[in-house]
Amino acid sequence: MDSNNWMKQLLMLGIGTTSLAAEKIREVSDEWVKDGKLNPEQAKAFMDDMMQQLKSEQGGFESQLQRQMRNMLQDLGVPRQSEMDELRGRIDRLERQVRDLENKLWRR
Repeated sequence: MDSNNWMKQLLMLGIGTTSLAAEKIREVSDEWVKDGKLNPEQAKAFMDDMMQQLKSEQGGFESQLQRQMRNMLQDLGVPRQSEMDELRGRIDRLERQVRDLENKLWRR
């Protein structure tokens, strides 16, 4: 399971949804200006407010998704990158020690 790819796809889905929502909000505000319900300045303020809310919600969604993914991967026993890096370092040190011991044996 490629968890990073899966998470990226979910984040891209969230970004796509946000873009679609922004486009619909823009269409509604343009329609309200055309119908005389809002003047252009009010429509701009409306758009700015809605976009700020969308960005805020998207950031919250992303951090919540990342937190849930970390918890799920931990529950499944998938090691974190830092744990893998630590293990690789330990393996490298052990391999060096084995080589050193082999070299000492050959020199005798």
